[in-house]
Amino acid sequence: MKLATEQIEAFNNDGFIIARNALADKDLQPVIDELSAFIDQRAKDLQAEGKINDLHENEPFETRYGLLFKQCPEMNKGMDIMHLRGKSMFEFLHNSNLLDVAESLVGPEITCNPIHHVRAKPPVAYEQKESPGFHNVPWHQDAGVTMPEADNSKIITFWIPIGDATEEMGCMSVIPGVGQKYGYLKHQKGGGTTIWPELLPKEKPIVASCNKGDIVLMDKLTPHCSTPNHSKKCRWSLDLRYQPTGEHTGRTAHPEFIVRSTSDPTNVMDNYETWCNLWIDAFQNPRGVSMHRNER
Repeated sequence: MKLATEQIEAFNNDGFIIARNALADKDLQPVIDELSAFIDQRAKDLQAEGKINDLHENEPFETRYGLLFKQCPEMNKGMDIMHLRGKSMFEFLHNSNLLDVAESLVGPEITCNPIHHVRAKPPVAYEQKESPGFHNVPWHQDAGVTMPEADNSKIITFWIPIGDATEEMGCMSVIPGVGQKYGYLKHQKGGGTTIWPELLPKEKPIVASCNKGDIVLMDKLTPHCSTPNHSKKCRWSLDLRYQPTGEHTGRTAHPEFIVRSTSDPTNVMDNYETWCNLWIDAFQNPRGVSMHRNER
């Protein structure tokens, strides 16, 4: 789905829009199935180690992970995109509906930025007592997790719920327009890479409640945070970034790759094994820079 002119203008003015119904169930289901298979195997492995008693095999995707996490917080180990390296996830990063939205904002030469994650936020009631609120992200700009060399890059965050993400479930809150007004705001390590409290804009946040199939789009200077999940379901989302090819990614330690090119389609990296090997090499032979820009 390409964005309408008024959506593009709103994004350029505010650094934030929600593209409603940009993705269909058939776009997201392979990713859900792949995550479900991982969860099932991970649960069985932990059961074999005596760390999980009830596999909750009859629970749906929306609730099973939370019930397993409640028993053992190690459920999330290895589940992020760069560690799981699932084929369906790789194919989704090239999804045509997704890239049509990206092209509306960054043009026809598109690179997948290497900062991307899958997020599973279980109900807050299932959090471990020693780390309450672990899944709640404090107020930050995504520029705060990139190198300063990427300040001139047009990196767009694509926050994609793969189930509903309501206020009760701990969806994001966003402060539109302030990135254009104030630019980059200094961040600190305390509290988990967060904007200095005295610099946090006073403008009223917007609750970015959204549904499966929607895409929350933000530029790298838009402050946002997430809140506790008070529902009984897990809040699932993908946190992806796209940018014009040739611009600095802000994360040289990890592999970017071209996902669309009108000028030379042969530049598109569509080989799954190559992608896996790039990530394996990045971890086995560390080089480049991966940083959070914390000024105190």
